[in-house]
Amino acid sequence: MAQPVHAPRVNNNDDVVKVARICVQVGDAVAAGDLLMELETEKATVDVEAESDGYVLAVACEQGQDIAVGAVALWLGATPDEAPPQASAGPVTMVADSGMTAKARLLLRRHALSAGAVPRTAARLTAADVEAYLALHPPAASSAPTPRRSSIELPAPAETSPLSSTARGMLATVTWQRDHAAAAYLELEYDPRPWEAAAAAFMRERRLLFSPLLSLMAHRLAQFAHNAGANATVLEGETAQLVRYKQANLGFTVQAGEVLYFCVVNAADTLAASDFVHKLFYLQRRAMGHNLTSAEMRGATIGFTSMARWGVRRHQPVLAPNTGVMIAHSASAPDGESAILGMTYDHRLLSGFDAVRLLKTLTQPGSY
Repeated sequence: MAQPVHAPRVNNNDDVVKVARICVQVGDAVAAGDLLMELETEKATVDVEAESDGYVLAVACEQGQDIAVGAVALWLGATPDEAPPQASAGPVTMVADSGMTAKARLLLRRHALSAGAVPRTAARLTAADVEAYLALHPPAASSAPTPRRSSIELPAPAETSPLSSTARGMLATVTWQRDHAAAAYLELEYDPRPWEAAAAAFMRERRLLFSPLLSLMAHRLAQFAHNAGANATVLEGETAQLVRYKQANLGFTVQAGEVLYFCVVNAADTLAASDFVHKLFYLQRRAMGHNLTSAEMRGATIGFTSMARWGVRRHQPVLAPNTGVMIAHSASAPDGESAILGMTYDHRLLSGFDAVRLLKTLTQPGSY
């Protein structure tokens, strides 16, 4: 399945980045860690590396072009003859206005200037044009924001080491929620016994050797995410866009020793309950053996997590990048008659009413 490579956020103040160098072309074979392109802003340059082995299917930007943070820069696939999705089949590639440089756009925003008010010396407005205008029209001293601290002062001597691949994934997840989502959280108390009875009957009728409770709850989420407006995200840029996914890819957390994996069942909403349960169990086994591929951990549009195995009664999970909800399942009370079902959600997509309505749906088992 084709996987998009998005333009990352380099600096918190920059909504666009410049494609400084494209290091691959369509048809190239790449290995995990290979350099795909270099992006730059006013303050930093960042390397974009392949997260898995594959082939370059399409390059959706040009060298020297400004593109929006979160835009699809290129597509990778497992085979060289795979066709990248059409723009309407997933997150839309958003190429920013090329009439100005990224640094010029940053200066305009910082000083609340209109691009039309600044004379330009070439076809593209440059930072030098803006700086020349500011020299003749000095801004108020209070217009410039306080610069962010660029480094952290460590309180004691320490050793540093590169992050592992899973730690980098966690960093990307937390950073996305911080920089993009308007994350909110709510929870409902419910009676878990109907779900437990439904899961026990499902297990007995299909002669399973494991409880399908969490899998069935996750499957119900995949079935109702579309109608609830939860199977979506918002792409930011000069013009924000609502993206409604055409299929529900269910992301599910699996703790394998010291490593937390986020495995993904693609098109979960199209699977029958039995097929979904077996698929998720297959991915859980692969995760426990540390055998998941990159493709099996990417592309989630909704998420589900549980801390019931550790007896946790409440927890507030983090949204996976470009998702609208992450359901939080927890352990039942000691009497077994009550439990908490929580949800972190992107308030740009869902109101509190929408979130409560979805949670109430998930507290009731379906017919299997």
